[in-house]
Amino acid sequence: MKLSIVIPVYNEERYIHTALERVLASDVSSLGLEREVVVVNDCSKDATAKELQRYAHHDTVRVFHHDVNQGKGAALRTGFSKATGDIMLIQDADFEYDPADYPKLLQPILDGKADVVFGSRFAGGEPHRVLYYWHSVGNKFLTLLSNMMTDINLTDMETCYKVFRSGIIRQITIQENRFGFEPEITAKVARLAREGSCKIYEVGISYNGRTYAEGKKITWKDGFSALKCIIKYNLFA
Repeated sequence: MKLSIVIPVYNEERYIHTALERVLASDVSSLGLEREVVVVNDCSKDATAKELQRYAHHDTVRVFHHDVNQGKGAALRTGFSKATGDIMLIQDADFEYDPADYPKLLQPILDGKADVVFGSRFAGGEPHRVLYYWHSVGNKFLTLLSNMMTDINLTDMETCYKVFRSGIIRQITIQENRFGFEPEITAKVARLAREGSCKIYEVGISYNGRTYAEGKKITWKDGFSALKCIIKYNLFA
């Protein structure tokens, strides 16, 4: 089996090289998996593209570039379309999420128990950096509202770490271009679960959140967008 690690990138010149090296250092061969890394540079304005040039001839990393900035959802849409793996895992291009968590994220799928796995920052007692209180309140509120609409009991809908059997993600048309991807994909896999064609698991992960000075991009505006997407994709899509 092959694992595709899909990484959307925007203005990450400070972190992308080290982040990719951490991804490449993660041990998935012990799980019986081949690996490819699919990087989508979403028209970064800094030196991200230059940093990615060193992987131009890498045997594992494949890099694609958007000519116009479109957002995380659009970058993931491109990444999924280019990926060839049996399992697809979303990785952010920074140090907030640790590739050392890959085995626990992948195991429910490899055991045949799950088709989709969410990595939760709020479950399992794993280490996490102490940062913005109101961000955590917002995340939990959005997860609560999403759960009420989808009738599934996640603890972290907004998590980056989501893993899919490729057959599941290829059934889904991703419409959102920005961070609305998270509630959209949650609503759509929950619908598949209700139809009996998808099993969803959640595992606790570590989290090393970063500050805005360190490059964090999501804002309160994205929270309002997520709220609208929860309503849109659960009630009207």
